[in-house]
Amino acid sequence: MPGKSHDELTAFERAVVEVLAKTQKGEVMTYGEVAGEAGYPGAARAVGGVLRRVDDLPWWRVVAASGRLIPHDPKLQAELLAGEGVKTVKGHVVFT
Repeated sequence: MPGKSHDELTAFERAVVEVLAKTQKGEVMTYGEVAGEAGYPGAARAVGGVLRRVDDLPWWRVVAASGRLIPHDPKLQAELLAGEGVKTVKGHVVFT
């Protein structure tokens, strides 16, 4: 099922999209950081929902607070991050 187009978004979804649109290659944020910068502190879990529902977002740049990659496809996320110069070890981003 295709995700939402950017013209069908709620205010929360638009705020998350705006934060993620500002990320640069090699930049990694936690779900909580995205939620806070979007103006919705405490909505970290909801950020994950936005990443699943909205097309064309750099979802691979968002990780758990521990640095853990997505559990259902950590290999793909690690590959995408490596392509942007981000190091991962054992399913976690290496924060420097």
